[in-house]
Amino acid sequence: MHVLHVASEVFPYSRSGGLGDVLAALPAEQARLGAEVAVLSPWYAALAGEPDEVWRGDVPGVGPARVGELREGGVRFLFLGLPAFDRPGLYHPDDVERFCAFGRAALPVLEALDPRPDVLHGHDWQAGLVVAHAHLAGWRTAFTIHNLQYQGRWNLPEARTWTGLPEWAFSSEGVEFHGDLNLMKAGLTFADAVTTVSPTYAQEITTPEYGEGLDGLLVRLTLEGRLSGILNGLDQDRWNPATDPDIQPFRDPAGKVPNGERLRAEFGLDTAPVLGVVSRLADQKGMDLLLMALPELVREWNVVVLGGGDPLLTAALTGWGHHPRVAFVSGMNEPLAHRIYAGADAFAMPSRFEPCGLSQMIALRYGTLPVVRATGGLVDTVPGDVGFLFSEASPQALTAACAEARRELEDRPAWAARMIRGMELDFGWENPARHYLDLYGRVSAGKPAAPR
Repeated sequence: MHVLHVASEVFPYSRSGGLGDVLAALPAEQARLGAEVAVLSPWYAALAGEPDEVWRGDVPGVGPARVGELREGGVRFLFLGLPAFDRPGLYHPDDVERFCAFGRAALPVLEALDPRPDVLHGHDWQAGLVVAHAHLAGWRTAFTIHNLQYQGRWNLPEARTWTGLPEWAFSSEGVEFHGDLNLMKAGLTFADAVTTVSPTYAQEITTPEYGEGLDGLLVRLTLEGRLSGILNGLDQDRWNPATDPDIQPFRDPAGKVPNGERLRAEFGLDTAPVLGVVSRLADQKGMDLLLMALPELVREWNVVVLGGGDPLLTAALTGWGHHPRVAFVSGMNEPLAHRIYAGADAFAMPSRFEPCGLSQMIALRYGTLPVVRATGGLVDTVPGDVGFLFSEASPQALTAACAEARRELEDRPAWAARMIRGMELDFGWENPARHYLDLYGRVSAGKPAAPR
């Protein structure tokens, strides 16, 4: 099986979040299982690596292009360089135009380099146009939704000339969406198989509440057998409390105690239990619900928050940081994230929606019991006999779940039993990688992509 992944980022060369992590771990595991795997992503000016140039030329409708290559862990990483990506950083306000150029150039460049892969697997809206062009060229394709909220939209009159698509593709049955070009819809419409990063999210996005305006199309894909959910994995070597260099390593609940003491000392907290949060500061993540719940939470918890994003949420949490039971650090700091996962007693994720989520998996692995809203991947990864789930997206529901956790914490044997069950859960990438390889097999054989 020859698989080509296409995405806007891949760790450690380019990364802004979980997408980059997936594009490091999933291809590596598929290669370990015997597949021939390559990953195509942009050659950013800020790329963390020095690829060997393997191709240079002009692409019709796009202009000059080049391709670099690196090999790591049995995976071939290809980087497509275009003038639009020759600037600092990864993402910019004109990204729809930039990724249209990427999508238009990808196939001509790939065809100049290699035979056609068995399956091209695009990830999120930035790869949507690549999937569309691959389909039109007769390639077999898969497409994964990592977050349906971000769709790559631009007004169609201006964007029409960017894509290189035939005129008939600009209908409501193609890439048009309320008068806009929609690159997420391009991937959904033209892929042979569509997946989400958890089974529950695959069901949720077929409803108006979670479908971001695309629920009708997603219902149709479900009925056609083209939509399914495959739960993301976790890099269990990187997130391993027994070997983590950023903490005092531990293998059982007793070994976690010094990490809690260290975290309290770091932020001058008292002896109350610690509720940890490592998150983007966004409404999607329910951080406004956390803020509204803080007056009640600090009665029984110390609360340690690490995150960046929305400036209003950042300002509000900065103000709360003066409270003796609240510690807030703005931005992302990976060593501190490790210390929070290891030192907190419980971990809050009040997400309004969560396609998969990695934080709850990490927290479980570190014996930190999750308090999560029952949505998306949180439902699929947090067992009810380990964590604490609540249904309503409200500060009251979050407060009630945290109160339940606080009461359970008084029963130390019961809490330790929950910790052990959580630490023993397997979130490795082998099962997801096998599920994707099975899906590729069905796609390449022209069979329904989702088991019925």
